[in-house]
Amino acid sequence: MTADEATHSGAPATADPRPTPPTRPDPSECCNSGCDPCVFDLYAEEVTRYRAALAAWEARHAQPVEHEGEPGKKR
Repeated sequence: MTADEATHSGAPATADPRPTPPTRPDPSECCNSGCDPCVFDLYAEEVTRYRAALAAWEARHAQPVEHEGEPGKKR
């Protein structure tokens, strides 16, 4: 299931776990020969995707809060 499918499936929260951050490569995983892409470039791309997935997950799981004494008004 893609992240987009999970967004629109109406599945319960237990079927939509919080995204987990990528694991940073060990410095020894870089060969220091100027590879393109470097393992750290790939990691940076994974972090970008993770942040987007986390923001989408947080938006899906946000709970509106009503102001006291103002039914229907949300913060």
